[in-house]
Amino acid sequence: MFKLLKAAFFALAASSVSTSFASTIEIGWAEADLTPPFTKKVPLDGQYYQRIATGVHTPVCFVAVAFRNGEEYFLTGSIDNVSVRDVWVEQVRAELAKRLPEINPARVSINCVHTHCAPMIGSVGSLLPEASRKRDTKDALWDIEAYSEFVTPRVVEALVKAWRDLKPGAVARAKGVADIGHCRIAMYRDGHGEMYGDTTRADFAGMSDGEDPNVEMIFTYDKKGRQTGAIFNVACPAQVMEATYLISGDIAGVLREKMRKIHGDDFYVIYQPAAAGCQSPRDLVRGYKDALTDGWHADTCDLLASRLVTCAKDAKVYSKETNPLVKHMTFKVTAPRRKVTIAEVEAAKKELAEIRSKRTDEQLFADFLAYTRANEAKGGPGPYDSKYLPFVFADVAKAVIARSEDQAKKPNLEFEVNAMRLGDVAFVTCPFELYLIYGQIIKARSAAKQTFVMELCNGDYGYIPSEAVIKSRSYGSGVNNGELGPEGGYVYCDKAVEAIKKLFDK
Repeated sequence: MFKLLKAAFFALAASSVSTSFASTIEIGWAEADLTPPFTKKVPLDGQYYQRIATGVHTPVCFVAVAFRNGEEYFLTGSIDNVSVRDVWVEQVRAELAKRLPEINPARVSINCVHTHCAPMIGSVGSLLPEASRKRDTKDALWDIEAYSEFVTPRVVEALVKAWRDLKPGAVARAKGVADIGHCRIAMYRDGHGEMYGDTTRADFAGMSDGEDPNVEMIFTYDKKGRQTGAIFNVACPAQVMEATYLISGDIAGVLREKMRKIHGDDFYVIYQPAAAGCQSPRDLVRGYKDALTDGWHADTCDLLASRLVTCAKDAKVYSKETNPLVKHMTFKVTAPRRKVTIAEVEAAKKELAEIRSKRTDEQLFADFLAYTRANEAKGGPGPYDSKYLPFVFADVAKAVIARSEDQAKKPNLEFEVNAMRLGDVAFVTCPFELYLIYGQIIKARSAAKQTFVMELCNGDYGYIPSEAVIKSRSYGSGVNNGELGPEGGYVYCDKAVEAIKKLFDK
């Protein structure tokens, strides 16, 4: 009799645990400091020229969060870096699988904040000009391999900790508005455009693309109702400090510090750039005439992070959910690569021959560096380099010729996309710097009440520019800057919308 009662008791207990587990969202947060020690020189990635760090503005970090409800779960994280290579993400997943064999590593997505103030991880950026990858120094550096070895185990450990620290809690979606990102491509009356172009010129004809001040947010809470973390999805990369020589998490790093002053040291923040390939944290229309900051230094990070703190405080917060539906799906998208025409190839060959008749490739890069260093010496707002010098024009021409030689053999690009559901919210990943228009398409057509588009996530295949920017021939519009054009961008949008619909089908 005792054995029967004992068996019945444990059966009832197991049933109660299962019911409670299946009806409660569990949330786990973790963070890892990825700031390299100055035991050797620290090169900062993100420009065509080398910068060796002279100090630290804010630590660079990886922040992870895990969501689980019953059998369904997903993990996502944000790293303070200029990009995340798909090869590196797969390395992280492989190591994670060894530590957590109970989870599917494909359910892990990692985006970058796109700071230009951390060493490169993963692999050499194939989209950078070859000459710009050469070192200006022979000193020992935190090169790609060394920094990747330093970073990877810390990222894996943070993901493990987030998973193992899963605890019952609640989530709430929120919306707000903050003046953060602005279109960075100025257009002129002859039809051409320039990144960070002079908007005071008499022939200035407006900006190429729009901007989006809306901020999508997720707030997390513990079972006592205390706020434990936040996800900010912002249509702007965190790249204020891109021309400085300081290690920095940029807007994301300062935002973490400010939110912790309010909520405590154990509060976590993830910064996700939304579709923002044409955006920057600088208002070129108003320029620097009456600006609070110049847009290029630490005071701008402080200003913009403060705006996001205010945005979170004043946001429209929807009801807390303790049992939001959690879903995840991963799939491959095959999209047509951007092709070049015979006329474009002939023009590129002619331009390259003309440039090389005057200067060698090495001399072109030397000219580019001399121009940059001279502007750095002047100080003030950036950019200090220029994407409109012969060195860059030659790089564009080379890319056009190279694309013509392999586009028949490789007409398509296959890449991974993840779509996640958290209650009324959809997250969709994108391994590109996605121009604003494509994010607008996805959000407008999405079946979710709120949609977080996560650019530069699980890979980096360059820009997907808008048709307007391609016509302008501005930076970001060339085949040297990315694998896909508008045709591929629309394919991605269609597949993302279809995936979200499946997540929300009853």
